Amino acid sequence: MTSFTFIHAADLHLGSPLAGLALKDADIARRFAAAGRRAFEDLVTRAIEMEAAFLLVAGDVYDGDWTDNTIGLFFARQVARLDRAGIPVVLVRGNHDAESVITRSITLPHSVKVYPTQRADTHRLDHLRVALHGRSFPNRAVEENYALAYPAAVPGWFNIGLLHTSCTGHAAHATYAPCSVADLAGRGYDYWALGHVHDYAELSRDPWIVFPGNLQGRSVRECGEKGAVAVEVADGRVRAVRRLIVDHARFALLPVDLADAASEREAIARVEDALRPLSEAAQGRLLAVRVSLTGETPLHDRLAADREGLTAEIQAAAHRVHEDIWLERLRIETVRPRAATATDPARGFGLDPAELLAAIDRDPDFRARARAALAEITGKLPSGMQSGMQGGVQPEESLADELDALCAEAEAVILGRLRGRAC
Repeated sequence: MTSFTFIHAADLHLGSPLAGLALKDADIARRFAAAGRRAFEDLVTRAIEMEAAFLLVAGDVYDGDWTDNTIGLFFARQVARLDRAGIPVVLVRGNHDAESVITRSITLPHSVKVYPTQRADTHRLDHLRVALHGRSFPNRAVEENYALAYPAAVPGWFNIGLLHTSCTGHAAHATYAPCSVADLAGRGYDYWALGHVHDYAELSRDPWIVFPGNLQGRSVRECGEKGAVAVEVADGRVRAVRRLIVDHARFALLPVDLADAASEREAIARVEDALRPLSEAAQGRLLAVRVSLTGETPLHDRLAADREGLTAEIQAAAHRVHEDIWLERLRIETVRPRAATATDPARGFGLDPAELLAAIDRDPDFRARARAALAEITGKLPSGMQSGMQGGVQPEESLADELDALCAEAEAVILGRLRGRAC
């Protein structure tokens, strides 16, 4: 058999907005939003440079139906580059770009093969003796185990299965086209190109069953490096699977322990020190970081009482590390020392404001009314900012889910101001 290398990608989500960016700079926000397209452009360039035999996309080329033809034209332009280089593209539709979801269309080159939705089909690349088996989603929610009805392996050929699936399940993704590793292995294929799960995962190496992850992280639920995989085949066997990292922006979660921090200056210094390894790993890419301040510290109330000033200081610290590190969100999860209330000048007349506020926070009636109010606020936000199940991906935490954090912050603000007056 001929030796060749192919690329397996999935979950391009072209047209997807990057979620959770509380950026005031419109230009920076646009750069983050363009990261997904730039990642696909780079993947196409890499495929051409390495003279890949073909490109597989295991579902979710698009994030959803187009508002105009811009996204479709972008994809058509990129696959036309591959067509001119003699690199065919083979893809299945997933839950985000199912046949019933995408209502517009742009004519693609003849070298682009899109699998049907009615049944699994086989596409052959005769010059390579490669048999590609796949089936597209007819609609967003597929509950059937597609793998069991895939065609039998073609004897003497290198067989690949394309499937958009949750497989055995993933906490961050809805269950679509569920199947087991045994179901996939039982088809006798040499490689399974999966999509839907946005984390890189090798479910098996005999046969190879791989999730490449998505090309570009879109929120702090999708941290770390992102890309596709290059698969080297020789003598009818997979010889190597290596990642191709093409993302242009990254997200990171950064907990910073402020226990025993003596001053706000020291707190900021700890954040700055913690950002440096993230900056080195990002290698100059745009980086959005959610900073969570933790630990028992007497600074707790002062930090929470001036969230706006603290946010600005942390953003400034991020820019001292690298100009393209941006604060996605600041979470103040510190706690005040237990002994602090004993000498609290805000106690006055034997009252303990901290305990009074904590009692209110614990009151079931208050919590029920607060959750209802937060749910109402969430419902009035623009659709792109609302939490909720979106296309099978678990949502960011809603305002109601952050009730404890919001209560703790409000408590700290009140106590901080009371102490300011008492002093």
